[in-house]
Amino acid sequence: MEAHGLLSVIDQLDENFIRAVEMMQVCKGKVVVTGVGKSGLICAKIAATLSSTGTPAFYLHSGDAVHGDLGMVMPDDIVVAVSKSGETDEILKLLPHFKHHGLKLIVITGNPESTLAKAGDLVLNVRVKEEACPLGLAPTTSTTVALAMGDALAVVLLEQKGFNQADFAMRHPGGILGRKLLLRVEDLMFRDTRLPLVRETTSIKSALFEITAKRLGVTGVTNEKDQLIGILTDGDLRRGLEKKGEILSLPAKDLMTRNPKTIPADTLASEAVAVMENFSITSLFVLEHETKKPVGIVHLHDLIKAGL
Repeated sequence: MEAHGLLSVIDQLDENFIRAVEMMQVCKGKVVVTGVGKSGLICAKIAATLSSTGTPAFYLHSGDAVHGDLGMVMPDDIVVAVSKSGETDEILKLLPHFKHHGLKLIVITGNPESTLAKAGDLVLNVRVKEEACPLGLAPTTSTTVALAMGDALAVVLLEQKGFNQADFAMRHPGGILGRKLLLRVEDLMFRDTRLPLVRETTSIKSALFEITAKRLGVTGVTNEKDQLIGILTDGDLRRGLEKKGEILSLPAKDLMTRNPKTIPADTLASEAVAVMENFSITSLFVLEHETKKPVGIVHLHDLIKAGL
């Protein structure tokens, strides 16, 4: 029944939907979504979706509004009122206030002939034939359709505004997408005293101490200009023992891996993960753009801990 209800509303869409999008797009304030009961819960979801996709909005409980919460509504705002019957008493009590402040009113209702619909500047008809509730009482199909209408408004608005993934990430810094598009290598890298580095002339014994102390299983190897020329890993030490036996007195340059994979500090952390996966490595040294000197190191474990 809910699926049929959604399909039936397609034929009810008219130019008012376009006008509603245009009205919300040029809104200088916020979109105030108001309702009560089950419709109120739908209002909260609509407001949250609008806000997260580039249209500032908030949910105003119609009952609380008449007891002081109307103070949140400003003259440049637009009101979206959701009511299946269009006769919800708590919303109707707000109409004089909306009119007094000259607020535009978009009504989402299943009754285009209702008092609320007649008071609105625009009406989005979400009339349904029947509820999925076997008693025909609990809002089910009607709330599903109202929610879909809110999603439709949000999606068209974000397209009209040119809202993109980066914009979405800025509003979702705690989510996976936000971390992928916001976190950079410099946010997660080890630096300064936590950065494992030795000179190319440093003995393998001292390099081993550096690897152990910094606990990353690797150390960078630099030349006299402090530029990275190689890395020395646990694996390099094991292979050196197998081939040369006594290695502790050898210089680091004799066992290091030359031309290691590196990454700039301003690279997205998600790109660092991709590089590590592609080359089957667990660490990347971070180089300064101009000097090519190592300024940090990022480890796969820390990227995974960060949710990447």
